[in-house]
Amino acid sequence: MYEQAKAEYRKWGVDTEEAISRCAEIPVSLHCWQGDDVTGFENPQALLSGGIQATGNYPGKARSKDELLEDLEFTYSLIPGRKRLNLHAIYGISGGPVNRDQVDTIHFDPWLRWAAGRGIHIDFNPTLFSHPMAAAGLTLSHPDRKVRDFWIRHVKATRKIAAHIGEQQGSPCLHNIWIPDGLKESPADRLGPRERLRDALDEIFSVSYDPRFIVDAVESKVFGIGLESYTVGSSDFYLSYAAKRGIYPLLDNGHYHPTELVSDKLSSLLAVFDKVALHITRAVRWDSDHVPLFEDEVREIALEIIRCGGEKRVLIGLDYFDANINRIAAWVTGARNVQKALLYALLQPHEALKKLQDAGNFSKLLVWQEELKTLPLGIVWEEYLRRQQIRGGDWFSSVETYEAQVLGRRN
Repeated sequence: MYEQAKAEYRKWGVDTEEAISRCAEIPVSLHCWQGDDVTGFENPQALLSGGIQATGNYPGKARSKDELLEDLEFTYSLIPGRKRLNLHAIYGISGGPVNRDQVDTIHFDPWLRWAAGRGIHIDFNPTLFSHPMAAAGLTLSHPDRKVRDFWIRHVKATRKIAAHIGEQQGSPCLHNIWIPDGLKESPADRLGPRERLRDALDEIFSVSYDPRFIVDAVESKVFGIGLESYTVGSSDFYLSYAAKRGIYPLLDNGHYHPTELVSDKLSSLLAVFDKVALHITRAVRWDSDHVPLFEDEVREIALEIIRCGGEKRVLIGLDYFDANINRIAAWVTGARNVQKALLYALLQPHEALKKLQDAGNFSKLLVWQEELKTLPLGIVWEEYLRRQQIRGGDWFSSVETYEAQVLGRRN
């Protein structure tokens, strides 16, 4: 069946062998927080805050670092391609409580050792939510200098950790700043909080690190629960700030208005920035962090990455947390769908399609684009999985076994 699919794609000028090989080399950063509903290791009883929410109470949630590591290892065994892990600062491993402005490299060296033994590279984020100092919904833009200073110290510390991770693993660590700052009702002052945020970021980035070890990014958002009317770190703010400071924007496809598409933004940013970072999720009417499906926008994002030659310029990460279903099934489904979308994009005759567009042959372009949708992607996908030594379409049975033998013991 694969040989037949290979021949079918060859008719369109597509080399399936090359597509499989290239897909295997595109890293996707798996987010650790799907496994425990963004709880972290600071305080198991802490409530998630900051305009985000994990819904559901499916049994088997990871309750400790050992359980989270166990789940991650099993999850990775079901995902093809090059692997990365995205950590939040609340997942530091220590012998006791550590204030967020005191986190240090020693608290993440255990993660580095674990990842190094499995060929996994790490990305890193400061955690500016679910903390008493963020209770007002303001952090780096807070009018109280003491509060701002606390969070400035935290982000300075996490940049130091990210640079250390990048140096130790021999691959740049993406350090992404997202803050919840905003207001529930219409503000009396929009400029003041943004000026405070700008100045706080200036202070944070006053410390320089080798770009071989760290990639600095900032992530915008439209709104959050309880922060509906005004977001300090808007898209306009961060795009302007990133361009001015020589850092990078991170696009989360749940962080825009419903009619805005991240797939459309990628080419605009790649024309200006040499790198762009991504968080892939699925928004249902708002930034609801549903599991990514193999749907139009995920495919279009992948198509834009490949069309733009962005395999090494677009840093792909995942960001969702669904507690309504088996958390490992959520992890694996989203990650495999992103991989499948990348393979789909690699199986398109992009140069031929571009020539049709440039020649103004829009009728033929439309027909080709539609015909290509029904080529035997599934057969090539199964061959890709086989070569990666990853289970194919029957993978969920292993999750059911894991749930019965491992997750079920946690209740």
